[in-house]
Amino acid sequence: MTQEKREARRPWLLLSPALTTIFFLLVVPVIFVVVYSFWLRTASGADQPGFYLTNWAEVLTDPFYRDILFNTLKIATITTVLCAILGYPAAYFIARSRRNKAMLLMCLMLPFWISYIIRTMSWINILGVSGALNSLLLTTGLISEPLQLLYNEVTVILGLIHFLLPFMILNIYVSVEGIDETLEDAACSLGSTRWQSFLEVTLPLSLPGLAAGGLLCFVLGAGTYITPLILGGPTDAMFANLVFEAIITQLDWPLGSALSLVLVAVLGTLIFIYNRFFGMSQLMKGLS
Repeated sequence: MTQEKREARRPWLLLSPALTTIFFLLVVPVIFVVVYSFWLRTASGADQPGFYLTNWAEVLTDPFYRDILFNTLKIATITTVLCAILGYPAAYFIARSRRNKAMLLMCLMLPFWISYIIRTMSWINILGVSGALNSLLLTTGLISEPLQLLYNEVTVILGLIHFLLPFMILNIYVSVEGIDETLEDAACSLGSTRWQSFLEVTLPLSLPGLAAGGLLCFVLGAGTYITPLILGGPTDAMFANLVFEAIITQLDWPLGSALSLVLVAVLGTLIFIYNRFFGMSQLMKGLS
């Protein structure tokens, strides 16, 4: 074997443990899910192997699944927009802080130290009939009886914002932190106001971070099932809840596999579009 061939093979040899792990822990399970989606659930409860399009026909033609998919995308979009509106000022403030930046970043990372389920269930103690907010309003005399604040779409969006806002702030922070502050000063020296320099210099340069945070929030929001399961009502189910219901409750793996692949296809299309225009490098910066 020549020296050139050995040099060409060396990167693949070094990557082989990681590639093997990815293949068996990611690629192989996805292949099983694809195969399961064409099986058939029989009346006796057993899965019948084969190549049947029954599950796909049901998922793609039933208005029930279509409506919940659209509702999932709507909730994820609203959550992403609100996270961007709330997260950009916080990220900009942290990036431009000259003091206590490390402490602010530490406070931003604190929610990740607490279980996502516990953080979601904490809203029950805040918004419940006997929760902190109703108790405060009753004590001050603003209401005469407790308000029903839980188990609706607004509460689901609130819980998703609580979960996803740190991801948005981190991605925008990384983008704003990489912008030279002297660019704003240069714009001001040329006659722009601080607001104009922000709109024409900082905001356009930080759009990749904003897009990365938006993609991350949208994908995580659209794929979650814990938040609507805990904080949503009977009509607030999201698409991932259908997958959970089909596989865990009904033990219908073929239908659940088809549902999960539909969700993966929709989110994968969005990721492809993002990668086409922005690339995945900015998203990796926000996650690192």
